[in-house]
Amino acid sequence: MKLFKPLYEKALVWAKHPLAERYLMGISFVEAFIFPLMPEIMLAPMTLAKPERWARYASLSLLFSTLGSIIGYLMGHYGFELLRPLLDDLGWLPAIDGYVAKLRGLGGWEVFWLLVGGGFLPIPMKIIAWSSGIVGVPIWAFLAAMIVGRGKRVYLLCGAIRLGGEKAEQTVHKWIEWIGWGLLALVVLAVVYFKFLHH
Repeated sequence: MKLFKPLYEKALVWAKHPLAERYLMGISFVEAFIFPLMPEIMLAPMTLAKPERWARYASLSLLFSTLGSIIGYLMGHYGFELLRPLLDDLGWLPAIDGYVAKLRGLGGWEVFWLLVGGGFLPIPMKIIAWSSGIVGVPIWAFLAAMIVGRGKRVYLLCGAIRLGGEKAEQTVHKWIEWIGWGLLALVVLAVVYFKFLHH
């Protein structure tokens, strides 16, 4: 079943829209606390369409992801108990509970480096933000970790596409189904690990 290739091809069309930057900012912001799709679905094709703007696109995505992560942090800090039934219905609660348990067992610097690593892994930013708010990670440490973690991800992605050019686009287009399903499998494995195997 082809799922990711049609989405990717649609994103290539969106990337050439006059309001593409606004779409990217909106997706980056909302994804950080609730939206299910990562901003890379816009970021990659936009960089492919206009590679000379790679740093601008990465910076915009990082800025609005960071702003959105503050909303996610506050949601976790102030509203977690209210949101538990909804998160349970969405199937996200086991992953969040597992991440919270891990954070509560770590020291300050360990939390920082875990959050930095989380920005590069296929862990949705919203789960990292909610968990950090629930646990009470200091807000400045949280923001610094988000900027470093998500920053290296978006700048590496856009920089690689800028260097790779047309060949990068052809490679992504060819393998997008495998890439998409592979990332989805990693997320499922992470949920299974935290729910059933991690004690």
